[in-house]
Amino acid sequence: MVLEEKTFESVEQMARKPTNLGRTVRNVLLRAQTDKRTIVGVAAAVKTLSSAPEDALFCFLAPPSQGDSATHMQEVLLQAFCFENDIYIIKVDSSEKLSRILGAHTLESCALVQKAWTVDQTEELLTAAEEDLVDHCEAFWDAPNQPVVRLPEL
Repeated sequence: MVLEEKTFESVEQMARKPTNLGRTVRNVLLRAQTDKRTIVGVAAAVKTLSSAPEDALFCFLAPPSQGDSATHMQEVLLQAFCFENDIYIIKVDSSEKLSRILGAHTLESCALVQKAWTVDQTEELLTAAEEDLVDHCEAFWDAPNQPVVRLPEL
């Protein structure tokens, strides 16, 4: 019982740190872009995942535009696919902020970050920020409602 309470407290503490987590998300996205490991856009993410889901690490999702039911349906299916394939889903608060971080010229509600591998392709490489995000995702893996990460303003 005590163990469960401590676990619950750590989850609560993680949920209270949106600013730090938002900066961590930004850092992960910027580093992945530098390493050419980002796939931007729902259609591009779906296409990439259909051919190599094992290469995906994170799927970042922002709320689609109001009334955009087609994108919403695609994102629901994308979330289900990610969950089935053990790809971490991170919901963010704004497609505008996500697009700015990614340097996209259009409004994007989805970004996929692929895994980094060692030179011989035998082991995954995770940055400290990616490890922090993995910890966050693991803490909320079975939660009925995933927390929304507030991205920092640029």
